[in-house]
Amino acid sequence: MPTQKTIANAIAHYANLCHPTDTQLLAVSKLKPAADVLLAYEAGQRHFAENYVQELVDKYEACPKDVFWHFIGHLQSNKVKYIVPFVHLIQSIDSQKLLQEVSKQAQKIGRVVDVLLQIYIAAEDTKFGLDDQEARQILAGQVMHPLPNIRIVGLMGMASFTDDKEQVAKEFAGLAERRTDWADVYQHDSIDLRELSMGMSQDLDLALAAGSTMVRIGTAIFGARS
Repeated sequence: MPTQKTIANAIAHYANLCHPTDTQLLAVSKLKPAADVLLAYEAGQRHFAENYVQELVDKYEACPKDVFWHFIGHLQSNKVKYIVPFVHLIQSIDSQKLLQEVSKQAQKIGRVVDVLLQIYIAAEDTKFGLDDQEARQILAGQVMHPLPNIRIVGLMGMASFTDDKEQVAKEFAGLAERRTDWADVYQHDSIDLRELSMGMSQDLDLALAAGSTMVRIGTAIFGARS
């Protein structure tokens, strides 16, 4: 069981690593109780990330309302409506259909929801994401016929789960290059590719070196999940 001290020390450690590049630290609290989130909150952490809709909704209800909730898991269209009223950032947009549903549900309540396009960068078949052509089609569509209640604010990617640091560094660099190139081409009020969400505890140094603006740290803060 994590303690206030171990969580606070971990948050301080990773926040210190992120500070020189002004990178946002996201505490990934999936499968951890709201009590652990509150310990991190007491240590000063405000940005948390969840993978499952029901868990996110439950923790939103149980936690202070100045928490910024990020959704980073695979999101089904029929569950979008449950998180749109309060989510700070949906990081896992992996289809045009999902983007349309977010805008539809956001329009019902008069919100503009910020999202990231999840780009497939890993050399394995277990991760979701858009390929380059699909991402470009979404960005071009948002320029020509923008959805009124979403704003694409960056890209998210998950590197291969490997000990090959050269491969991971190459994948991160490729995602950073896409963001730079696409930001020059696709310009619209509903597109602002300022965020680059990539990197976890095992590849944090590589992500920061490649220009990540958000890193996702879970077990290193909260301990192993059951």
